[in-house]
Amino acid sequence: MAARVLVIGNGGREHALAWKLAQSNHVKQVLVAPGNAGTACSEKISNAAISVSEHGALAQFCKDENIEFVVVGPEAPLAAGIVGSLASAGVRCFGPTAEAAQLESSKRFAKEFMDRHGIPTARWRAFTEPGEACSFIMSADFPALVVKASGLAAGKGVTVASSREEACRAVQQIMQDKTFGAAGETVVIEELLEGEEVSCLCFTDGRTVAPMPPAQDHKRLLEGDRGPNTGGMGAYCPVPQVSKDLLLKIKNTILQRTVDGMQKEGVPYTGVLYAGIMLTKDGPKVLEFNCRFGDPECQVILPLLKSDLYEVIQSTLDGLLCASLPVWLDSHAAVAVVMAGQGYPGACARGVEITGFAEARALGLEVFHAGTARKDGKVVTNGGRVLAVTAVRENLISALEEARKGLAAIQFEGAVYRKDIGHGAVAFLQQPRGLTYKESGVDIAAGNMLVKKIKPLAKATSRPGCDVDLGGFAGLFDLKAAGFKDPLLVSGTDGVGTKLKIAQQCNKHDTIGQDLVAMCVNDILAQGAEPLFFLDYFSCGKLNLSTAEAVVAGIAEACMQAGCALIGGETAEMPDMYPPGEYDLAGFAVGAVERGQKLPCLERIAEGDAVLGVASSGLHSNGYSLVRRVVAKSSLQYSSPAPAGCGSQTLGDLLLTPTRIYSQSLLPVLRSGHVKAFAHITGGGLLENIPRVLPQNLGVDLDARTWRVPAVFSWLQQEGHLSEEEMARTFNCGVGAALVVPADLAAQVLRDVQQREEEAWLIGRVVACPEGGPRVRVRHLTEATHRGRSVLENGAANSHWSVQPKKARVAVLISGTGSNLQALIDSTREPGSAAHVVLVISNKAGVAGLDRAARAGIPTRVISHKLYKSRVDFDTAVDQVLEEFSTDIVCLAGFMRILSGPFVRKWNGKMLNIHPSLLPSFRGSNAHEQALAAGVTVTGCTVHFVAEEVDAGQIILQEAVPVKRGDTIASLSERVKLAEHRVFPAALQLVASGAVRLGEDGKLCHVQEE
Repeated sequence: MAARVLVIGNGGREHALAWKLAQSNHVKQVLVAPGNAGTACSEKISNAAISVSEHGALAQFCKDENIEFVVVGPEAPLAAGIVGSLASAGVRCFGPTAEAAQLESSKRFAKEFMDRHGIPTARWRAFTEPGEACSFIMSADFPALVVKASGLAAGKGVTVASSREEACRAVQQIMQDKTFGAAGETVVIEELLEGEEVSCLCFTDGRTVAPMPPAQDHKRLLEGDRGPNTGGMGAYCPVPQVSKDLLLKIKNTILQRTVDGMQKEGVPYTGVLYAGIMLTKDGPKVLEFNCRFGDPECQVILPLLKSDLYEVIQSTLDGLLCASLPVWLDSHAAVAVVMAGQGYPGACARGVEITGFAEARALGLEVFHAGTARKDGKVVTNGGRVLAVTAVRENLISALEEARKGLAAIQFEGAVYRKDIGHGAVAFLQQPRGLTYKESGVDIAAGNMLVKKIKPLAKATSRPGCDVDLGGFAGLFDLKAAGFKDPLLVSGTDGVGTKLKIAQQCNKHDTIGQDLVAMCVNDILAQGAEPLFFLDYFSCGKLNLSTAEAVVAGIAEACMQAGCALIGGETAEMPDMYPPGEYDLAGFAVGAVERGQKLPCLERIAEGDAVLGVASSGLHSNGYSLVRRVVAKSSLQYSSPAPAGCGSQTLGDLLLTPTRIYSQSLLPVLRSGHVKAFAHITGGGLLENIPRVLPQNLGVDLDARTWRVPAVFSWLQQEGHLSEEEMARTFNCGVGAALVVPADLAAQVLRDVQQREEEAWLIGRVVACPEGGPRVRVRHLTEATHRGRSVLENGAANSHWSVQPKKARVAVLISGTGSNLQALIDSTREPGSAAHVVLVISNKAGVAGLDRAARAGIPTRVISHKLYKSRVDFDTAVDQVLEEFSTDIVCLAGFMRILSGPFVRKWNGKMLNIHPSLLPSFRGSNAHEQALAAGVTVTGCTVHFVAEEVDAGQIILQEAVPVKRGDTIASLSERVKLAEHRVFPAALQLVASGAVRLGEDGKLCHVQEE
């Protein structure tokens, strides 16, 4: 029996819904309320003169007209509860209830829901007071530039600001000017995400999720994604940038998780769920939810639906979607181009005649009406977005070409449309294609290049018994050549844990390799073994050569410290296994010990033996999940200065202090025969590691007052409110290794350890341990920790700590090779330097200066000026990062951007530049050329404070360079560079030490002049 169905709405989306439903053999008639000119009088589609806001009258109309079910197009009726009202009257309605539709009708509800259910989205806050919202925008530690009216605003309640000031103006317009009425009583402030935006929709019956092909909308009015935001100027489907694997990930982590979450909260979601998603470098994240088809996405998705839409809706309403999943035209693409009236998105003229529909149909195109009406037998404009021309062809490029033909056929005065719909996808498709291992995410060439780069590093670790030569299937080691007679082999494996997370966040990868080696070789040292060779495993989602090289270089350096050969390893590039920028490490060490020297000597350990503690370098590589939690709850970031008493480094650098390697210093002591046991204090802290080398009936009694507890442990204990037991069970608390020795030899062994440049103490003794009693007792740990805390509070140490004078924190801005950057880095690492380079910013990615900084372990940031509309916007972004790193002084080292007035004024007297001439002569970018043309015999370089006028700031230092006969620009430049490498660090030292500063009168001021 043929059915009658009702579609609610009057736009292009509703026309497309009616058009698709009318194709079903089950459907006799589709009514549309209120409809438009396109739905007014076709064969099976007509408009219905019934109010959709009066739910009671609408329900009666449906009963009178034998309506099988109602399909709701726009969001407003859903938010108004139309589904619940019709359902209570016995009328089936396709769409979510008002409670479920809060995912769209309340941005705040949606964000809180996503947080509750672990659905990836931008960071955010909601506000009901404009002042608080603006205060948050200006102080947030992320770009809080997206301002949303929390309620429904016809798709126009979002402002993506280019600056914090613009974001604050948007708040004022929404909350004080009431641009969107009650919808703006609450605003949501979101982090600005970067990436490709896509629309991912699905049918759902409350349990099953059936994804639709992804689509992409074009919100901006003008070509090139310029102009004001609109309801949508066109769309295409599918999106080739979204692979099947990525769509599956979106389904599982976003769509299914949303539906499951609503079910768990007792609000089953039925209908169409639309997720606006940003494909960020960290994976897909939700921008917003809609609770219905998008417009114009609907006009490109439904033409690709191979299944009967009536049957899909019935299965959804019956809760049987899993048994009748929709089928799509996989081998086709659809493009829809919206034609809008002149003046859109503002007021538009109405009643303008539209022609060319027959010509468009003859081309095989579908024209979905939106803002149209019938007047005197003609179709005329009746709104902003007038209609959409949709083409379906075998590929996207063909569909776009056909849609353009339709644009030429359809005519009305003042028509506005875009010709570049799908431009991003076209560019993507026109890239050289062909299925390759590299396109699948594995770059063999990059792997080979890494091997080439690390071969000499590994070769340098060769030792007796092994001549390292990477590239074979396996490595060989000759025990006899290493001098062993009756050896036992000892092996150990370990990783670095979530310390890796901090390394990755700080972009500091050169020390983590030492952690990996140390964790393994220190473990086998507990058997008395000499480490012989080491293998590493480096796994990632996408291989970053510079990162991997830095890690392996650190591993090789650590192997040399440990005296073992880096005999081989594995680099595993595994797409989709790791988020971008993340990697994991594992290490494997093999050592040997003569049979008669193996440890521990359990039968020799006795009550009364002494316990010696060997100092750790800090946290080593354990407890970092707890450390990261403490940092997250503290007021500090990894780029913040370390707590007082912890040195002049950043907190991130402090926490990344590499694990100490004990093999070279302690192995001779262990072979002396005086040591009964060696315990590596690793995961499990003091409480769980020392018992591993003791007989079951013995334990140890330790006095924490006998050793130095580094200030970092005091800070963690204080900031995290950690108990004494938690500290002792998680951390080494300053003791990286423990030795058990006879009491009468304790002093001698302690001297031997100390003579090998290890800090060590007598920290306790071996005691009898009753069955079931604690194996390790640490007395006075709280007192010792409080002693460290006094360093934090007073900023000075008593007998144990010496605090270095605070160094000026320097950020260097570059655009290229950064040759002067290297000179600055080298000079600030001298003992007497008053400065410390904490950050390097480049406006260009991939430049050599970034590699220089990375090799030096200095955090880097790339801030492309091309992403900002103005110099001021770009400079504001730079300034935010400078503030994040608590910068004191800015040095420009080949930074090829003219800085804006506000930026220069803010950093007045704190920003230095170097110019390749003796200023005020030869200003500008071609100083060497000017000098040669002028015929001068002397030129040079100048370091000066930056002023608003280019190359006109107060001069700090100059160095003369002779111009030689026959000099070229290149030869002169090389000699001037050598002078720059001397004078720039010297000038920085003058400013950082306070010997030179800019006076209030704008003149240079020396300390002695004051």
